[in-house]
Amino acid sequence: MKQQLPDEFYQLLEEIQALDFAIVELTLYLDTHPKDLERMQQYNELAHQSKQLKQQFEAKYGPLQQFGNSYTDANWGWGTYPWPWQI
Repeated sequence: MKQQLPDEFYQLLEEIQALDFAIVELTLYLDTHPKDLERMQQYNELAHQSKQLKQQFEAKYGPLQQFGNSYTDANWGWGTYPWPWQI
């Protein structure tokens, strides 16, 4: 049986994915335009927003990444919620 997740789970995950997509695109752009200060500022702003949303998501629904990229608390949360590719 598939676990019913709150709408906020999907909303946060979609926002994170959209920000991370934009960050990847800006990374590719900056590889070829390394002196574009405006895009560097935009990159930093989006990276900050992404980090904040990931912290918010992980506080409610558990870690998004492994290998030390996400912290854990006293309640080991791996596998509690479906992984992003499972939804």
